[in-house]
Amino acid sequence: MNFQARYAGYLLFFGVTTLVGWQTYTYIFDTQAATIGLTGIDEEGWCAGDAACTITSNKKGDVSISLDDQPLINQFKMSKSSVHPFSIPTKQIASGAHKLKVEFVDRTYNKNKTEIVREFFVDNQPLQAALVRPDANAKVFQGRTLHVQFQVNKPIKGATVSTLSESYPCFPESKKALIYEAYVPVPCEEKANEYLFSVDVADNVGNTVRLENKFQVVAYPFKKHVLALSKEVVDQEHELGAEAQLFESLIAKLTKESPQEKMWNGSFCAPVDIKKVTTEFGTIRTTQHKGRYAHKAVDVIDAPRSVVWATQDGTVVLKDRFEHSGNTIVLDHGFGVLSMFFHLEEFAKINVGDKVAIGNPVGTLGKTGYATGYHLHWEMRINNIPVDPLQWTKEIF
Repeated sequence: MNFQARYAGYLLFFGVTTLVGWQTYTYIFDTQAATIGLTGIDEEGWCAGDAACTITSNKKGDVSISLDDQPLINQFKMSKSSVHPFSIPTKQIASGAHKLKVEFVDRTYNKNKTEIVREFFVDNQPLQAALVRPDANAKVFQGRTLHVQFQVNKPIKGATVSTLSESYPCFPESKKALIYEAYVPVPCEEKANEYLFSVDVADNVGNTVRLENKFQVVAYPFKKHVLALSKEVVDQEHELGAEAQLFESLIAKLTKESPQEKMWNGSFCAPVDIKKVTTEFGTIRTTQHKGRYAHKAVDVIDAPRSVVWATQDGTVVLKDRFEHSGNTIVLDHGFGVLSMFFHLEEFAKINVGDKVAIGNPVGTLGKTGYATGYHLHWEMRINNIPVDPLQWTKEIF
């Protein structure tokens, strides 16, 4: 468009607006929908009692509000920049999912419409929770896992178990279950004594319940073992694999990044057909290379180069070679529960990020790393605290 045409258009515009007036012009030609706001109800939010809400608009118009497609407010008139309060009587409707719909129609010739639709949830049910085994005199050996379970009367926002100066997340036993659980690792070094634990439960509308109980840490008679490891093996593995310090820093990082999702279902299985347990969990081992330390894993043997499989569903989070552990696979089962397999001869055809199911191959039994013969070092950690993996193969613990 040339200058003359644009100039003529401006003259026509100002002439028309002068003739009919600006308000009349906007009334006829305004096609822009209003901007409205809704507070008090969030998308997929939760509420209890009467929910206080407000509607705001930058234009004059009529507001209609419906709840679950039934009229709540019909054509309430709003002036520009006004605030209209209203409430949702959630005590009069059932707990569960609901839909709020706000329609705003401005007062122009075109009746421009703006709409807000929000799905939300109502929860007016009192929160109740109880331990599954409230009267049980729970006893846990050093280096084992305390399994805490409680039942609630409705889905909750979350819960944590606090004990031994740490807190651990709770999660449903299975999808949509109302029995929640948590796994508390008891370090090998934890003093034998009686301890308290508390469970703090919160629902989606802010109600809370605290459960309290106690358990006893029992001293375990850890065995002692002297291992002769040749200097040649130590020097060779130092050249082939990364340092143990790097492994530990990676495990700390992977633990923090572990998804808050329970990937496993039921008990774990052994990673091989165990012919013999050569080193029990927590054995006090002495070597010339590392001195005296607790072996916080289980060493098991099967036929050399036999298949090693995943002990439960999980994700491959580490596949590498380290000087102390040789060819190493680490699986993440969620909520900071990691399984580790050391000294593998070869890796299975899996990569970091792959999902594996219980029984899927992860490698073959070998003697890479600091090993005196063919065996599998099988380790489990919860929040980076080693626990006896054999306990996790029991149906109930």
